[in-house]
Amino acid sequence: MGRYVAVGNEPFLETFNGTYLNTTFPAMQSVQAALVKAGLGGQVKVTVPLNADVYQSPTGKPSDGDFRADIHGLMLSIVQFLAATGAPFVANVYPFISLYEDPNFPLDYAFFQGSTAPVVDGGVTYQNTFDANHDTLVAALRRNGYPNVSIVVGEVGWPTDGNANANPQYARQFNQGFLSHIASGQGTPLRPGPVDAYLFSLIDEDQKSIEPGNFERHWGIFYYDGKPKYPLSLRGDNGSTLMPAKEVSYLQRRWCVLKPSANLADQKVGDGVSYACGLADCTSLGYKTSCGGLDAKGNVSYAFNSYYQTNDQDDRACDFRGLATTTTVDPSAGTCRFIIDIAPSSGAAVVAPRRFAGDVAAVLAVFLLLVSML
Repeated sequence: MGRYVAVGNEPFLETFNGTYLNTTFPAMQSVQAALVKAGLGGQVKVTVPLNADVYQSPTGKPSDGDFRADIHGLMLSIVQFLAATGAPFVANVYPFISLYEDPNFPLDYAFFQGSTAPVVDGGVTYQNTFDANHDTLVAALRRNGYPNVSIVVGEVGWPTDGNANANPQYARQFNQGFLSHIASGQGTPLRPGPVDAYLFSLIDEDQKSIEPGNFERHWGIFYYDGKPKYPLSLRGDNGSTLMPAKEVSYLQRRWCVLKPSANLADQKVGDGVSYACGLADCTSLGYKTSCGGLDAKGNVSYAFNSYYQTNDQDDRACDFRGLATTTTVDPSAGTCRFIIDIAPSSGAAVVAPRRFAGDVAAVLAVFLLLVSML
């Protein structure tokens, strides 16, 4: 297992409009210089995790892969740096995003059980998005004279909520298929052999930015309280599966809901929901999400309870100008789970508090599973 320093995370996303184009590579060079000065240059490698949008194929065939035109020169400078220092190219690969962005994307091509719409590239037939994406990067490296730069998949996974295609069934299908595929050791057509990859992520992040989509808070293979979302064998076989966290302490079995007498037409209801969802997590509400089957009053109650639990069941957090009340009857329905938050830490804590913050959570919550070691 290598030791790496990651400088930034996906700094060249097109949505950033070039914000980090002039600072990322100099920062990498500065960190490298500091490591060399400390005598660690040969032990710790400097890299930058990049989104898969930094490379592409104009034809859709992996063998035609190259780096994005608007950052081509910068990418070659970074790749040259990686080659010179022996650091890997770290790419974050998300077939789910391809499906999210393109409603016509073939669903079965995102998984690993074969596709009705494979990509034929010369003598190679690609049956899944991951292999095709990975080999598009391999081709880009070859095309520009760096065929031996190693590749690490820094993030790969599937969310379980917040979108019609984000659910535990698809997440299990993808993650188990991926783990089995990697555990086979066959690699990809253009780079056979073990693949280094990190499954994203360990646990949900209820304060992560949802600018890309509501699914961003639901990548975890565990719920906020350490319960597995679905069976998953990390070895890629049908053997051992995930185990829940032990000795988790919850707050009281109490929920905050909309009063039965409340009038949905009351402006205060809409204001209360907006306030609650602005400060708590309501991303499970929406079309074909886990709570998509709730009626209007159920949606309001879900928002109120999310805010109430985020505030550790403080009585003042279940008022909403007289519209809310607490109940000991669990309002969960079907796949929609009205949570009870974890009790504040006192003494030995087994599971971390549910409320993480921004990019720190992205680091803490990543499941560092180096699947190539299986």
